[in-house]
Amino acid sequence: MPHSFGYRARTRDMFARPFRQSGMIKMSTYLRTFKVGDYVDIKANGAVQKGMPHKFYHGRTGRVYNVTRRAVGVRVNKIVGNRIIHKHINVRIEHVHQSKCRLGFLTRVKENELKKKEARLTGVRAQIKRVPAQPKAAYTLKTKGTTPITMAAQPFVDLM
Repeated sequence: MPHSFGYRARTRDMFARPFRQSGMIKMSTYLRTFKVGDYVDIKANGAVQKGMPHKFYHGRTGRVYNVTRRAVGVRVNKIVGNRIIHKHINVRIEHVHQSKCRLGFLTRVKENELKKKEARLTGVRAQIKRVPAQPKAAYTLKTKGTTPITMAAQPFVDLM
């Protein structure tokens, strides 16, 4: 382990650009819109040093609380000792992406609303709780036309 403790110490691979992705940044990066309350993933872009988050926040998910011209304010949870502190950091938009963390939840909410609507029409209670994968149902294997084979481990034979 190195004996240097700089702001960007041990970030050689973390802030490196992916293979064949170096060079100019795409314009679509700057055309994304962020709104207060959006969930964003912080992923530092090594090509832009301005507004780069600290290495601790790389790969974290936070919530936008402030939007400026070139940057967004993100609220991120940080575990310090035995408590969680809500950190407020300002990050340029090159270093954040829209998060897909709530995508599954929101689709489930929409499906549940449809189930509730159908249940109101039919008068049957809707099953909204998620149920874990159940064990396979029992069945009888028919051996008509075939003979079962008894399988066993081969006995060990010492060739010496």
